[in-house]
Amino acid sequence: MPVLPATPADLEELSGLFAGYLEFYRVPRALEEIRAFLQERLLRGDSRVLLARDSQGVAQGFVQLYPLYASLALRSSWLLSDLYVLPAARRQGVGEALMNAARDHARASGACGLQLETARDNHAGQALYERLGYVRDDVYFTYWLGL
Repeated sequence: MPVLPATPADLEELSGLFAGYLEFYRVPRALEEIRAFLQERLLRGDSRVLLARDSQGVAQGFVQLYPLYASLALRSSWLLSDLYVLPAARRQGVGEALMNAARDHARASGACGLQLETARDNHAGQALYERLGYVRDDVYFTYWLGL
């Protein structure tokens, strides 16, 4: 399954996938808002979006990465912010292909690691992450300040 970087030409397909992602997390947004957000990410290059396509070239899922710095390691790292696979494409290796492509991208950039968060009830995602070697952090708490 090919996993390639998204380009502005992928914006329509990517926007539809992202709408599904937001629905999964119960925070639906208007397609115009989603499109504008993704277009800005793609044009600025401030994130890396990778798309998985089936043999007919139809997008089946995506992963979005943001660059970070791991201060304790004195190195760069990546935040695996968003991962989504179409419901009809689940359990076919799409999520694993996207996760492996994210790891390969991070490794190629010289990063020391990947960080991700997921919902407590996303058991399927957690099983995938742990199978791929991710370790749940039991040392640090995550806090959020809404502005």
